[in-house]
Amino acid sequence: MTETTTLEDLKGAMEGTAAAPAASAAPAEPKLDKFGRAYATGKRKNAVARVWIKPGSGRIKINGRELEVYFARPVLRMILNQPLVVAAREKQYDITATVVGGGLSGQAGAIRHGLSKALTYFEPGLRAALKKEGFLTRDSRVVERKKYGKAKARRSFQFSKR
Repeated sequence: MTETTTLEDLKGAMEGTAAAPAASAAPAEPKLDKFGRAYATGKRKNAVARVWIKPGSGRIKINGRELEVYFARPVLRMILNQPLVVAAREKQYDITATVVGGGLSGQAGAIRHGLSKALTYFEPGLRAALKKEGFLTRDSRVVERKKYGKAKARRSFQFSKR
C-alpha cells in the first residue's frame, strides 16, 4: 500500500478507485442452465413454486397440467400473467412450474414471484420494470399462529357473566 503525502497523490488515488465501479457496471449476463432455461423459486404465504422459462410459443404448464385446467378462476390466471404483460413478453416463453403448499391464491402469487425472478435471470434488462411493479418482492405476510387460551389467533372466548 502506498502512502499519500500530497493532494496530487490523493487525487490520483481517488481517480483510480472511481474507475473500478464503472467496469463492474457492465450489462449482466443471463443465468441459464444447460438446456437454455432460466430457473427461479417463488414464494407466497405457504406456497413454494419452482419456475423454468425458455423461449417458445407461450405454453404454460403447472404441475403437469395446462394453465386453464389448474387455475380455473380468471383472476388467478391474470395474476400469473402480470409479469409477462408488464415486460411485453406474452406468448414468447414456455413456462413450466411445480408448486406445492398453500391454497390456489397463494400458489398463483408464488408462481408470479418465481416467473418474475426467472424473467430477470433470462433478460436482466427487465429487472427495472418488474421491480417497479413490485413483482420481485416476496410478500412476507403469512397467517398468524393460534395462541393458547384464545379461540383463534387473537379472538378470545365469549365472555359469560354467569
